[in-house]
Amino acid sequence: MNSCIPMVEFSHVRRTFGRTVAVDDLSLTLYRGEVFAFLGPNGAGKTTTIKMLVGLLQPSQGTIRVAGYDVVQHPRQAAQLIGYVPDEPFLYDKLTGREFLEFIARIRGMSPQQIQARIAQQAELFELADFLNQLTETYSHGMKQRMVFASVLLHDPPLLVADEPMVGLDPKSVRLVKDLMRTRAAEGKTVFISTHTLALAEEIADRIGVIHRGRLIFVGSLSQMHQQGLMQDKNLEDFFLELTNGQEQSSGSKIAFQPAASVPTDPAAPSELGEQKPAPAGFPKEHGDDSQLGHPSP
Repeated sequence: MNSCIPMVEFSHVRRTFGRTVAVDDLSLTLYRGEVFAFLGPNGAGKTTTIKMLVGLLQPSQGTIRVAGYDVVQHPRQAAQLIGYVPDEPFLYDKLTGREFLEFIARIRGMSPQQIQARIAQQAELFELADFLNQLTETYSHGMKQRMVFASVLLHDPPLLVADEPMVGLDPKSVRLVKDLMRTRAAEGKTVFISTHTLALAEEIADRIGVIHRGRLIFVGSLSQMHQQGLMQDKNLEDFFLELTNGQEQSSGSKIAFQPAASVPTDPAAPSELGEQKPAPAGFPKEHGDDSQLGHPSP
């Protein structure tokens, strides 16, 4: 992991829905060349955070930058750097898989030669050839998920964002996606995944972050957790449950584990974000709904 080069910077990000706080004062940096796993109970704020990152929601306060581009001020430039796999795969039912991929590639501004070459590459990688020319309305959930992965990687984005990416995949496809994520990190790209599958995070993530009731309560690597004695006789599941249960019992205050800001990622890595401009006022109406709600705002 090249921990000196940020890819994503959340700075004091807050998102509210009326009086409900979904994400509260989130500051977090993701670096080039890492797989980062975002963990939390249902309703903790994971999907809200991801939707703000990819431009489907705007923060109520704070800033989010992708490779230096503010996602509110420069949405097109930021979006061009992102491949987003949502928690529910969406395809156009009356298009074939090939037509869908061609449509996405044209949106990304790819040339006809690039389009055909990349479709052939993704079809081979995700084993799409058997159903590429069938209408997507005939696809199973797993087939749709593989098609979505292929579509978001057509333009080879430096940032892959995936919300529960393994849902509906068979064991072979799960292994393929795991290997793909590690390969992309090895190439210097960034992978940001939200998952309930703690074994997946333990297997492939360079660092994990735990969000609970909208607040980031832990960031660190497994090796750091072992070095600091946080994982004594525990696996990640035990640690996660103890951490989130401790937060419940302490009514949201920090508990005796290392908080997010206290766990260094690398001696050479920047520990604080630079000065950030406030998000502009008067946001337009958000796109879609969001179910990751947190706690009532005071």
